[in-house]
Amino acid sequence: MGNVVTKSVLILSAALTMIAFDPAWAHARGHHHHGEQSRHEQRPSVAGEFDYYLLSLSWSPQHCAERTGGPNDPQCGTMRHYSFIVHGLWPQYENGGFPDSCSRDGRLDEEVIAATLDDMPSRDLIRHEWTKHGTCSGLPADRYFGEIREAFHRVKIPERFRRPDDAFRVTAAAVREDFRAANPEIPADGIAVLCTGRFLSEVRLCLSKDDRHPRPCGTRVKDTCSGEAIVRPIR
Repeated sequence: MGNVVTKSVLILSAALTMIAFDPAWAHARGHHHHGEQSRHEQRPSVAGEFDYYLLSLSWSPQHCAERTGGPNDPQCGTMRHYSFIVHGLWPQYENGGFPDSCSRDGRLDEEVIAATLDDMPSRDLIRHEWTKHGTCSGLPADRYFGEIREAFHRVKIPERFRRPDDAFRVTAAAVREDFRAANPEIPADGIAVLCTGRFLSEVRLCLSKDDRHPRPCGTRVKDTCSGEAIVRPIR
């Protein structure tokens, strides 16, 4: 009887071990617990295979309030006073997913970085954006960052967001109205406004893959502001 019980225990233990190390089982558990990220993983990240771009514009005073740099920090130090800067130009899937880190080669020439600093005033941010998002564009680095500069410079920043000396309050709807008044080609569903707590932090614009012109966003690009938001001033 003892041998039978021991044999049964060994068989059960072996079965559990196979389940624990079976990749299909591990993926199923990850899919259940990680939700959206696992849905992204179901579509392999292949450079150049995506549906549209998302241009993310970060409200620099809010970033600097959250992450104060030293006096020589090019974005948040004492000498630079930015309003909106480029956070990134992100390849997106129509259903809300996105390709991620399509190449392990994240090297960038200093010339590319230097040419981008006026619009993305952080070397670390530039390198990160290339590794995580730019490598999925299917473009060489110099052209990818050239597309970022062109896309950003085509956006007309509404007057009250250019260099505000004092804080003011807005709603997400008001921000959308301001941007669409200054840029009539932006469709009503082609822009999203994001907040960090009670503060404006980001505006996202959806652009076509082919010519980077405004277009409707995918299904999961949404506002995150609730009620009125405070716009921090330029220091």
